[in-house]
Amino acid sequence: MKIKILFLSLALCLFSVVNGTAQKEKSTEVRVLTYNILHGANTNGNFDLDIIADLIKKTNPDLVALQEVDFKTNRVNKRDILSELAVKTGLTPVFIKAMDYDGGEYGEGLLSRTSFIKTENVSLPHAPQNEPKAAGLATLVTTTGDTIQFIATHFDHLEEGKDRLKQARAIHKLTDKLEYPAVLAGDLNDIPGSPTINLLEEKWQASYDKKGAVPTYPSNKPNIKIDYVMFYPKHHWELVETRVIQDSIASDHNAVLSVLKLLNP
Repeated sequence: MKIKILFLSLALCLFSVVNGTAQKEKSTEVRVLTYNILHGANTNGNFDLDIIADLIKKTNPDLVALQEVDFKTNRVNKRDILSELAVKTGLTPVFIKAMDYDGGEYGEGLLSRTSFIKTENVSLPHAPQNEPKAAGLATLVTTTGDTIQFIATHFDHLEEGKDRLKQARAIHKLTDKLEYPAVLAGDLNDIPGSPTINLLEEKWQASYDKKGAVPTYPSNKPNIKIDYVMFYPKHHWELVETRVIQDSIASDHNAVLSVLKLLNP
């Protein structure tokens, strides 16, 4: 009897140690996709959203940042592009308006596997004569119960880069107000090593390979990287993998998928 009691006690101790270690090492993976969708037009000029939706579904993302999203503009025949993609992918949508355009609105789209707790439209600085830009800031709980924040944005494309740098400074400042581990994704319209990307990387860890960044644009013959996934703070995340998904028809950009592991503090 004493031997059985001793064995049971040892078994309980071992279970407690293993269970405690498992709790301590608990982490969750978050699959993040960023994609500039050319307002849904495809590179052949057709509005075949099934092509875009299929690409999104194949990557099985938890979070998606979409750029160049039209909301009921004339050029898309008054269609709600983001809502249609949400139905086709089974994800939850939030549209972030950057400006009025062509009888409707134009901006960014956020898609999530779970619902959003809170969303905010953050206007980004720009010269009066240039295109307005915005960032969508969302707070949500992942499927494993972790609260995170997600920033989806699209920076200015002009060669001079003055607006881009201002917009990077705005995100840089916004970082200080974040309450939870965060992911930043979008078409930042600048290359690794540029002042824009260097500024962001002072706080954010980028998911691309610094020794050889895979180009994302143009989709038919990509030669520059301008689409990014980043995470903050660095010690709360671990990069599992990142890859560029090439499709020369779905959009003029290639999508970027990054799989991140959220670590316990």
